[in-house]
Amino acid sequence: MALVSKKVLVGMSGGVDSTVTSLLLKNEGYEVVGLYMKLHNAVGYHEIHMERAKKAAKFVGIELHILDLQKEFNENVFNPFVEDYKNGITPNPCARCNKTMKFGEMIKFADKIGADFLATGHYLQHDGKYLIQAKDDTKDQSYFLFDIDKNIIPRLIFPLGNRLKSDIKNYANSIKGLESFATQSESSEICFVPDSYTDILKEYVDVDRVGNVLDAKGNVVGEHKGYMHYTIGKRRGFSVKGAHEPHFVLETRPESNEIVVGKRDELECRSVELKDLNMFDDRTLFNTTVKLRYRTKAVKCNVEIKNNTAIVTLEESVFGVASGQAAVFYDDAKLIGGGWIV
Repeated sequence: MALVSKKVLVGMSGGVDSTVTSLLLKNEGYEVVGLYMKLHNAVGYHEIHMERAKKAAKFVGIELHILDLQKEFNENVFNPFVEDYKNGITPNPCARCNKTMKFGEMIKFADKIGADFLATGHYLQHDGKYLIQAKDDTKDQSYFLFDIDKNIIPRLIFPLGNRLKSDIKNYANSIKGLESFATQSESSEICFVPDSYTDILKEYVDVDRVGNVLDAKGNVVGEHKGYMHYTIGKRRGFSVKGAHEPHFVLETRPESNEIVVGKRDELECRSVELKDLNMFDDRTLFNTTVKLRYRTKAVKCNVEIKNNTAIVTLEESVFGVASGQAAVFYDDAKLIGGGWIV
């Protein structure tokens, strides 16, 4: 009887999570191969992280491939990121990157080298059909993977999903040669945005065009420094004449370079429309919970799906819902799908 292959491709960033992932899998008996992906052209980024990935691969004793995917990244992630802000939409580049790059291009490379499995240092779990939230709810990354191809889920391995981040750092600290990985700084949430997203946008568009601030009735009440500086719910960086309480951004209007502001209760939302759904089963009318941003709690809702769009009716009010963000459905800890807020 032929032996079943246990070859696994591990996405390696040079950080502690992917390094420990590769080591754990090797210790479990897998044939581990590493892959570092060059996804963007942020100055100095790859010089640092690529060397860390090479150091990690050498320590674990595995081969490391380096794949230049800057062209694909620009087409699928970066250019849409810029266009969304130009169009007054708040993008979610991490979710798009996971779909097209980390679990798109990387699975293609796994096929190319004959790897049966793909592993990453993401904090989440799965049961073969559904993604499941991580044991460490402060690090859970399932939200950002809602849009991946459900057919590849059985081939994915997430060794850190049932572990705490503190345990991973302690484990690395306990192994001679890995101490530096445990103490190095964590990568930023959006890898190509070291500080402010507007610093990136300035290289491609004019973000600093002063414009009018309007109230919900259309009256000019102040001035702002350029609509791309503002996302829904932001409460600073613009003036409102005579205001005695906080005002928040309700809407951005790219065509006229205006923003609309109002009091907090004007941000209240009880219904959300979604497009481009990615569901892990065929349910079309159901009650569940939904997360409308990464760092928010899931709220109870009713969902009706028709023609790859969904109407989500919320059981409690939420504030600051932004077009372009992901809405992700959870049945307890199980991720059952999601879509993009219209």
